Amino acid sequence: MAKKRVLLLYISVNSGHQKAALAIEKALNLLDPEVEILNVNSFNYTNPLVEKVINRTYLGVIKNRPEVWEYLYDNPKVFRSLGKLRDLIHRFNSGKLKTLLDEFKPDVIACTQAFPCGMIADYKVSFGLNAPLIGVLTDCYPHSYWFFDSVDYYVVNSETATNKLAEHGIPREKIKVYGIPIDPKFANDVDTDAVSEKLGLDTKKPTVLIMGGGQGLGPIAELVNELNRTSRTQQMIVIAGSNNRLFDWLERRKRSLRIKTAVYGFTSEVDELMSVSTLIVTKPGGLTISEALSKRLPIIILNPIPGQEAKNTEYLLSEGAAVKADSAADAALLTDMLLGHRSKLEQMRGNAQRIAKPRSSVDIAKLILECTRS
Repeated sequence: MAKKRVLLLYISVNSGHQKAALAIEKALNLLDPEVEILNVNSFNYTNPLVEKVINRTYLGVIKNRPEVWEYLYDNPKVFRSLGKLRDLIHRFNSGKLKTLLDEFKPDVIACTQAFPCGMIADYKVSFGLNAPLIGVLTDCYPHSYWFFDSVDYYVVNSETATNKLAEHGIPREKIKVYGIPIDPKFANDVDTDAVSEKLGLDTKKPTVLIMGGGQGLGPIAELVNELNRTSRTQQMIVIAGSNNRLFDWLERRKRSLRIKTAVYGFTSEVDELMSVSTLIVTKPGGLTISEALSKRLPIIILNPIPGQEAKNTEYLLSEGAAVKADSAADAALLTDMLLGHRSKLEQMRGNAQRIAKPRSSVDIAKLILECTRS
């Protein structure tokens, strides 16, 4: 019997979309080591400059003019005006895409971002591709660029997202509430005593985890100083991601902090670090919050990006799993408040556990494998 082939498509290296695709790949290998998987950055099938231009423009806008991104994100007028450009890009890339599909011959295609999902959806209509297409959302709500009739299944994190898709004509039987895909290891128990010992942390004291996504965005340095100056925090873990300037500053600064501090750059040990933490202060990227929920971590939201992260914030607040800080100083005050109110912390932990989907990538992998057999 020929091996089943699964094509996974994402955009941008070191992005949440790539992490989601890698989580699905890992789950597929756990369930069926014989399946053949090709995990591809879709920007490889555009002009090489496109990825750099888009990433730099996006980061520049969200750092310097976030109100511009707020206007552009899921704006019906912008969506309609970009329709012709989107169709042109899809047609321009169809030749490269055809080569990929003809050579790999996937039995199933799963996309963790709307751009490749749209390309494949259009390709299915234009060229009669029969492989099932699965759109996997990595934020809490779908936006206008996700809606395609030729997508066979959508994977979302909540019934609210299901309702949003249904409002745009997507049949409910096509929608699976499996969650945002995170590494399967987040469903596993961690030896917290061993991790705490490795980090030099006291298991009897609360630990605050600070993150700013993979790129270490947000007022992290300011927050560290505020916590050191005003809060009852006694130990913390700070993850700088790929922000080397922040990492170097933290390494220097921690020597003079009164708070016991462990500093990480880009790390694969987030599951362990979350497991030994009492709460997390973070920007609400889809994967980060899904990982935190899987570890029952109360979330203090700081510096959400307008658009998708603002929507993620709405979801978490509505479910009682998070509180929102308006500034680094406010985040420090909220940290104090939560650490001083065990009942509130436990309530938020319970809400986090209620909406968590730690087996999301495994459930998505099962759906993909079912599609290979259909």
